[in-house]
Amino acid sequence: MSTSDDVFQTLSEIFSTRNSQVLEIEILSPGFGPLLQDGRSIGITKKALVQAFAVARSIFFDLIGDSLDTSPHDEKSRSRVDDLLVSSEILLLFDCEHLTACNWRKKRLAALIQDQDSSNGNSPGYENLIQILESELTLMTTYLCSPLHRHTKSPTLWQHRSWVLTQTIRGRSPNQELFTTELTVVLRAGELHPKNYYAFSYIRQLHRALSEIGKETGDTFELLAQSAIHPTVSWCLAHPRDISGWMFVVYLMEAVPDREIHNDIINKVIRFALDVGWEGESLWTFIDLAVKTFGAETAQEAFRTSTDTIPTTPIQPSEFETGKAISEKPWRIWLARARDYWAKSQQPSL
Repeated sequence: MSTSDDVFQTLSEIFSTRNSQVLEIEILSPGFGPLLQDGRSIGITKKALVQAFAVARSIFFDLIGDSLDTSPHDEKSRSRVDDLLVSSEILLLFDCEHLTACNWRKKRLAALIQDQDSSNGNSPGYENLIQILESELTLMTTYLCSPLHRHTKSPTLWQHRSWVLTQTIRGRSPNQELFTTELTVVLRAGELHPKNYYAFSYIRQLHRALSEIGKETGDTFELLAQSAIHPTVSWCLAHPRDISGWMFVVYLMEAVPDREIHNDIINKVIRFALDVGWEGESLWTFIDLAVKTFGAETAQEAFRTSTDTIPTTPIQPSEFETGKAISEKPWRIWLARARDYWAKSQQPSL
């Protein structure tokens, strides 16, 4: 076999035998390849991936052009679907925006779901369908949580994950554990690709969807948000430059109308910023927005707790070029208060 065929066969075997496990795939430097595996950790060079992609693309488009039953019952059709599955996985590994590969996978799942619906969900195939959907979710987790260049912020992959998860939870009550699991995926993707708008948009949409499904069970909207708010704040304090994360915290605070929780969060964030000397825009933008949304007195209490005194030193024109700069970036006012605190704390005590 050629080198391209060798790499394709090895990668195909890895995907076809992963048994719903989440893999971690990364691109190797040329000197380490072409393909290495250590348990669930996979390394492949860009050259080897291109070679595997070329073979997978040829197989995929040769088969997709045929009239193919997406829920086959004979051995030949099953073999062809298996080839399409593994080749589409390699296509998406190389190009996360490969719509043809992604849409074929969705079409196959939709056909399986339709077959199951026609049997009123009573056939032995129901559990098998759930396993297939969960395997698709773990495949998306593999892409979204691996240190790959574009996958963690791929709108195509996030939309596909959202659709698959929607099919998985049809007819079920929302589950806080499910929401926590999805939040873990989102936060991991946020680590790999900072300011990951698509990831945090996904978790917002999921929160609303689960809340809608579970209306009859009570305050699901608030309870789900409350389960996520403290882990998300902790993540943001570890990644204080990430504005997408901070805006998700604001969203969760709006969903949890608890003044004590609001006070604790604002207090904790201000204490962190003052303790480490943080001057970055994203964190102070969060503070400014939280004050405007949840009340200025909350921030006054938090600042008093953090500094013992509320800084009142006026902002001097020399610090900002114009008054317009302050009005356009009100977070600078909070930064000026912090700088005032830092300056006072460095003064020798009498």
